[in-house]
Amino acid sequence: MNAFRSLSLAMVKGLLRDRMAAFFTLLFPLMFLLLFGALFQNNTVSRSHVLQVGEVAVLDEMPAAERSGLSEALDIERIDDREEALAQVSDGDADAVVWEEDDGRVELRYSAADAARAGTVEGLMRSLVQTANLAATGQPATFELATDQVEDKSVKAIQYLAPGLLGWAIAMGASFMSALTLVNWRKKRILRRLWLAPVSPGTVIGARIGVSLGMAFVQTALFLSVATIPFYGLRLTGSWWLVIPLVAAGTLAFMSVGLLIGAWAKSEEAANAALQLVVMPMAFLSGSFFPLENTPEWVRAISNAMPLKHLNESVQGVLSRGESWGTALPAIGGLLLFAAVLAFVASRLFRWDDA
Repeated sequence: MNAFRSLSLAMVKGLLRDRMAAFFTLLFPLMFLLLFGALFQNNTVSRSHVLQVGEVAVLDEMPAAERSGLSEALDIERIDDREEALAQVSDGDADAVVWEEDDGRVELRYSAADAARAGTVEGLMRSLVQTANLAATGQPATFELATDQVEDKSVKAIQYLAPGLLGWAIAMGASFMSALTLVNWRKKRILRRLWLAPVSPGTVIGARIGVSLGMAFVQTALFLSVATIPFYGLRLTGSWWLVIPLVAAGTLAFMSVGLLIGAWAKSEEAANAALQLVVMPMAFLSGSFFPLENTPEWVRAISNAMPLKHLNESVQGVLSRGESWGTALPAIGGLLLFAAVLAFVASRLFRWDDA
């Protein structure tokens, strides 16, 4: 136990004395949360700018309440010159132009530069025309669609950002600490001294795991403390405490990544480069910074093979979506299996010194 405490204390002191390592482990990911949380605090989508040429009955005769609701999605500006309006759309100064022909046909012209915005405008205008046609018949609607969102109406972007950035922070901290410590200790022959000392390998490994888990829990506490302040507004759901075993399993998984790279690399520079090549692309492909719903199918297929994606989704599930053991247990099992496989491979590559 004395050896375990001494090794753990030495690892913690080594981290704190290396200000650059401490910064990138604790403060750098937190800065992303502070920045992104402030930037995306207002989660509303910007309105589409539509130019209306002359009188358009489906727009002009709308009841005031419906007109107010439409204004949340469309910013309608009246203009007299159709050619000028078309030119503005062509130049990107407006998203669409609408006018009504003498025979009652509503004409819509939009820019295809932004497919999502164009689809929104076209869908809204098509709905307005169909509603006006139904009203003109004087018959009641046969079918009616009632919609509502599943999540709490107070859900903000922070509900997605905090879990994803926390997962990235755990991956960065666990992998970098284990890899660089291993390379540094081997380079300075500390590993060789431990090998010759009356200290069991289990004590060394236990100390490394204990320090990494402690740092991960500190990261988690910092993230949740910042994200739940009123300015950011993260709302924790009933089983949010399941983030603790998830963070522990994620830490072990990315410790194994660091151990594998540390066992292979011969210098700190090589280890750092390899870690950057592994962790940063994984963060982007695992949805740490943005959702993956609109990405190509092949991107989502690749992300499914990455442990960080499953860590992010499970943490988001228990923190923001009210999910419980059904989400946490499969992720914990998968992360621990991943850690065991990579740790075994790392053990086959491990060497006590560079000789």
